Amino acid sequence: MNANIIDGKALSDKIKQNLAPTIDALKAKGITPSLTVVLVGEDPASQVYVRNKHNTFHKMGLDSTIVSLAADITQDELLEKINELNDDPKINGILVQLPLPKHLDSQLVIQHIKAEKDVDGFHRLNAGALMTGDPQLIPCTPYGIMKMLEDQEVQLRGAEAVIIGASNIVGKPIALLLQKADATVTICNSKTKDLAAHTKRADVLVVATGRPGMISGDMIKPGAVVIDVGINRLDNGKLVGDVNFDEALQVASAITPVPGGVGPMTITMLLVNTIQATMHQHGLEDLFK
Repeated sequence: MNANIIDGKALSDKIKQNLAPTIDALKAKGITPSLTVVLVGEDPASQVYVRNKHNTFHKMGLDSTIVSLAADITQDELLEKINELNDDPKINGILVQLPLPKHLDSQLVIQHIKAEKDVDGFHRLNAGALMTGDPQLIPCTPYGIMKMLEDQEVQLRGAEAVIIGASNIVGKPIALLLQKADATVTICNSKTKDLAAHTKRADVLVVATGRPGMISGDMIKPGAVVIDVGINRLDNGKLVGDVNFDEALQVASAITPVPGGVGPMTITMLLVNTIQATMHQHGLEDLFK
């Protein structure tokens, strides 16, 4: 078996193309969706991620601003800056790039963002809405994964879905979204005994651990759909996922590559969330349907 490679870039381009009429309709009303990204410190990886988001927004004709703050900013100073952004009616979406320097409380910062501007979907009000089956702003990576599964016409109802990694950013929200789609969901973590016993029964396997190549081909059920969320840079500079891609390719029915799989979808769903937030703030939800 040679798995179908799920092209995240192609799907993200398709979604962006479909967004164009909505963006035009908003602009016709004098509304240009606006994102502000807060970048604290000079972490090289964070700078790349922020630049990619910024460039994507500008290419789509949306407003994007980067607020760069010193790494030694105090907690109170950062919260005051977020208050300013919360109170600015011209800003529709706020994103604080993680990770933050260790002296800052990431959770406190995230919860300080107005839920209606929380385009990362991490605020407890957005998390709670997702948990109760009424999602509002959905975390971008899980949102993108669901779009990929939908595009691949993966039958989720009754499927066994296994998630490796229980983070608030990926693992927990994708579990809720898969449950909402009537899949039977198992979440595994670093303490899970006999991990392979779980992965081998997965019709859909989502891996988000940050451990390169931890899932080998013999841990995958033949014909499974494998979503590799990990992105790891090896000593030789090569980017790889959490799944041994070459081995998985021989077993799975479909798999996301790294890079070019989940990554492009994450940024595209940030676009979607920012547009959705903008419409909600202007009472224009119907425009998106």
